[in-house]
Amino acid sequence: MTIHVESERQVIQEAAQVLIKHMSPAKATRFWASWQVGEGDYLAIREQLLGKETVKSLYKQVEQFQKKKSKK
Repeated sequence: MTIHVESERQVIQEAAQVLIKHMSPAKATRFWASWQVGEGDYLAIREQLLGKETVKSLYKQVEQFQKKKSKK
């Protein structure tokens, strides 16, 4: 099984498109500005976003996502 790993640039571009699609331009811009500054508690944000996920569980989710995507 082959897993395609996108470049950081591709991931950032996709994330920007998602933000712009689901947020107003002002909110998306504020998010990007605060994210670039590096403010906040990374560990708290990580816990909020990922909870108890492990590398292994995230890997399985990536595999499932790619399988679904390739079937389309």
